[in-house]
Amino acid sequence: MAVVFDRIAIIGAGLIGVSIARGAIEFGASNSVAFFDADESVRKRVRALGLGETFDDAANAVAGADLVVLAVPVGAMSAAAAAIAPALKHGAVVTDTGSVKNAVIAAVSPYLPEHVVFVPGHPLAGTEHSGPEAGFATLFKGRWQILTPLDDTAEGKQAVIDLGEFWEKLGAHVDVMDPERHDVVLAVTSHLPHLIAFNIVAMAEDLESVTESEVVKYSASGFRDFTRIAASDPTMWRDVFLNNREAVLEVLGRFSEDLAALQRAIRWGEGETLYDLFDRARRMRREVIDAGQDTPAPNWGRDEPQS
Repeated sequence: MAVVFDRIAIIGAGLIGVSIARGAIEFGASNSVAFFDADESVRKRVRALGLGETFDDAANAVAGADLVVLAVPVGAMSAAAAAIAPALKHGAVVTDTGSVKNAVIAAVSPYLPEHVVFVPGHPLAGTEHSGPEAGFATLFKGRWQILTPLDDTAEGKQAVIDLGEFWEKLGAHVDVMDPERHDVVLAVTSHLPHLIAFNIVAMAEDLESVTESEVVKYSASGFRDFTRIAASDPTMWRDVFLNNREAVLEVLGRFSEDLAALQRAIRWGEGETLYDLFDRARRMRREVIDAGQDTPAPNWGRDEPQS
């Protein structure tokens, strides 16, 4: 099958950007890849990986590209869009990988010329690792790629089709969603869980009743898995919470109310209330496995015995 975009340019050479490049070449979605990263040391590391051309200027990187992917933190989207805008090819498709959509649209859209099509996107994939060396071609296999299109013209609709085909070649499932709905859904499924993980790990470090060495030494599976989530890129997550604050605060308010109710149930020995909540949560876990979003293997597929 023919490639979808002959040449792609990726702005931001971290885990996501490099994984897109590796997947695009390995699975035949593109013929060539160009990179730019604002960090000179990262550019040197990408050159050492030999994945494609790496430029010292964003505009030169996107010149002639059929698809441009903004794979930078949400807070850097505006500067990235301004840097590439003058060099964008007529008819090029521009997309992004930010986990917030309304803020990215507001940051990027003002800079893009009318002769390109902007299709905001969000790949629901990642690991706790970061940097260009962490990227791998199969990162998106079986994961969801959400597109939040803005352009209802014929060109816009074709761009969504092409971009969807591109992501499918990388192994992703593609869905289309309204930007506002995306931000609320991700506040529930991703942003709040990360916020809780960051907070719990930091709280354990600060507790005076146990030492930090005890927390590390006796980490049971629950705390250990929180540390995996909390190992995510702090710059990226800082920008996520600052740019999706309305949705996160709305969901966080509901969580705080439910947590207070759970606290009361524990205090007053309301076992039935606790059991019902835990049972509901357990059913959700089964639904996640049935949907193919995780493995049913014991201990999440780890080799070591479960604590």
